[in-house]
Amino acid sequence: MGIYEELQARGLIAQVTDEKEIRDLINGGGARFYIGFDPTADSLHCGHFMALCLMKRLQMAGNKPVVLVGGGTGYIGDPSGRSDMRSMLTPETIEHNCECFKRQMEKFIEFGEDKAILVNNADWLLDLKYVDLLREVGACFSVNNMLRAECYKQRMEKGLSFLEFNYMIMQSYDFYHLSEKYGCNMQFGGDDQWSNMLGGTELIRKKTGKDAYAMTITLLLNSEGKKMGKTQSGAVWLDPEKTSPFDFYQYWRNVGDADVLKCIRMLTFLPLEEIDKMDSWEGSQLNRAKEILAYELTTLVHGKEEADKAQEAARALFGGGGNNANMPTFALTDADFTDGAINIMDLLVKAGLCPSKGEARRLIQQGGVSAKEAKVTDIAATFPASDFDSEFILRKGKKVFIKITK
Repeated sequence: MGIYEELQARGLIAQVTDEKEIRDLINGGGARFYIGFDPTADSLHCGHFMALCLMKRLQMAGNKPVVLVGGGTGYIGDPSGRSDMRSMLTPETIEHNCECFKRQMEKFIEFGEDKAILVNNADWLLDLKYVDLLREVGACFSVNNMLRAECYKQRMEKGLSFLEFNYMIMQSYDFYHLSEKYGCNMQFGGDDQWSNMLGGTELIRKKTGKDAYAMTITLLLNSEGKKMGKTQSGAVWLDPEKTSPFDFYQYWRNVGDADVLKCIRMLTFLPLEEIDKMDSWEGSQLNRAKEILAYELTTLVHGKEEADKAQEAARALFGGGGNNANMPTFALTDADFTDGAINIMDLLVKAGLCPSKGEARRLIQQGGVSAKEAKVTDIAATFPASDFDSEFILRKGKKVFIKITK
């Protein structure tokens, strides 16, 4: 089985421009391909992780990756898949975010001579002169076609800024530039990038007469059609300071029964033969599949040691044995106590389990809070400082656990 057939079997391929040519290129290790990552935050998240895994799979098959960090396109903001305009980032923030991305990417992709290279489109986009750009590539784009692009459609009613309208041209110019300078012949990206990627292949054809190819990755959606990798408190980040290894593990440990095998296929590097055997699993076996998914992904992102700790802590908390010493811990100080005690709502907020007292109140009233293995239903409940001299476990629902000390 070639890498193209493996990607198909894993459910990763959404759309391709030229299937035969792409299959032959990547199966033969002849693709010089790129994937772009705009620095919209100071950490990569689960959506980026899926793209990095694809890049890693293709590199393992002998293809050459070009990792593009969008230090230039980050000035504009991609309108794809959004109902409103992205926040404008300062040049300093964009540069900082790019550096954060680079450090995280090195954990997944092998850089070096005749391996992967990393480029920043700020190096060419920020030096472009507007009139020169219009003359060089403007005539290659049809406004009629651009307005029909899926990435703009959902923004037309609320209003699409001219700034964002230029994003397709910038991304297309990236592909053209990489084709000329590095011999890039393929671009990969999320399925919501399809229109932008077609713009690049068309620009290359019109400017050089050469063929270039594009393939999109299936978006990671749950059985309800919603994007995965997000929680009520925000994205699931790859940075351990933003999403701890334990919380990262817990997110994947708690995916729905209908989604676990799909996630194992798309995100892990387990052999397909091994995954196919899981297709008949049901009931408690699906909990085992979720453990496998969570452990494999935590190992990929945070390393085996952190994955072992997260799994041990999770098993201890779920009553299956294990070492709760690896459970996330939050320390209180004397200033957190009033008259020698702390209210349950204050405790939930201070520990970071609820963003506000209002949310804490609702959670308690709905029966979603336990402290010291007993359900808390009174929003006025308090705990004396002496309770925290020994083990004090605070639970939010069945998914979030934290050990409180002082």
